[in-house]
Amino acid sequence: MSRADRIRAERARRRRRITAGLATGLLVVVVVGAVFVGSKLWHMFGSQNDYTGNGKRDLVIQIHNGDSTTAIGQMLQERGVVRTVRAFVEAAHGNSAISSIQPGYYRLRTEIPAASAVERLANPDSRVGKLVIPEGRQLDDTTDVKTNAATPGIFTLISRATCVELDGEKRCVAANDLRAAAGTTPPAVLEVPPWAMDSVTRMGSDHRRIEGLIAPGTFNVNPAASPQKILTSLISASAAEYAKSGLADTAKAMNLSPHDVLVVASLVQREATPPDFPKVARVIYNRLAEHRTLEFDSTVNYPLDRREVATTDADRAEPTAWNTYVSEGLPETAICSPGIDALKAAEHPEPGDWLYFVTIDARGTTLFTRDYQQHLANIELAKHNGVLDSAR
Repeated sequence: MSRADRIRAERARRRRRITAGLATGLLVVVVVGAVFVGSKLWHMFGSQNDYTGNGKRDLVIQIHNGDSTTAIGQMLQERGVVRTVRAFVEAAHGNSAISSIQPGYYRLRTEIPAASAVERLANPDSRVGKLVIPEGRQLDDTTDVKTNAATPGIFTLISRATCVELDGEKRCVAANDLRAAAGTTPPAVLEVPPWAMDSVTRMGSDHRRIEGLIAPGTFNVNPAASPQKILTSLISASAAEYAKSGLADTAKAMNLSPHDVLVVASLVQREATPPDFPKVARVIYNRLAEHRTLEFDSTVNYPLDRREVATTDADRAEPTAWNTYVSEGLPETAICSPGIDALKAAEHPEPGDWLYFVTIDARGTTLFTRDYQQHLANIELAKHNGVLDSAR
């Protein structure tokens, strides 16, 4: 090999080494770059996509009717519960408890993993603010005279529904605060329906003025809301339900106010059992038409917050806004929250000429008549069977 050939060969080897070195360097740069970008992406879409740990503080969130999983995730992100909507949607995927979650209020924690948020929402124990009002309840607690058993009133039921433990501290809206708000808040602020406004206003600051305006049923109350806002939401929701039932139109056809029909329904609820609701409603309307006092013991007992079949002479002589022995016509307010059957009976009473009725046995058998002497005989039968006090 000539000297010139050796020089050319050396140059070629040098070029190959340089090329190989450049290729190796480029590969290192690519690998390092890939690792760097991958790390950034992992931090962006991995650890930063979700929280870790047990969270920071308790809070109450609301699920609305019709909320989608994405909408729930958006709300949870805004409230600081989950880091991203995507993390929640992925954690909730395929979870039937989330797709069918009931509207209401739930206790969660801020800054928790999306999987934990899903688990908590799916746990029935996380739901708070669920209020169930049975038919026939009145605002205040009542006591059974014979058994001394107490029945929680609507204010107490609301108070219990608002109880929630946040960060180890139990909080409840007090029944007394609800009672005070019922008496002092302007009716318009409470969203009292127009058809009840005059009756409510006449009662001044008496908290019983809103009796019957909170209907029986299941409601969701915000445990963090003020007593005034809680009552407003319940009265507004109840008014909407009464509107759906056609109360206003039916009352107009009967030449009565919707509030009067509601009061009649409350009397029916307290005075009878469901099979006799339409007949008792007819007795009420017949007595009103003939300008007779109703003489219902339930109306005497109402402001006394007690349940008793009979009443004393002294009780019946005490003038109150509800005593139908003393005053002709209907009580100033309802005496409880009537159920749908009692309301239907008040709207569609059974035809008849009855003026009197009395329950004569423990099975609830009730006799109706127009004849007063027959009514007295029925009362004696009730006394004989132990339903009425023989001293009455």
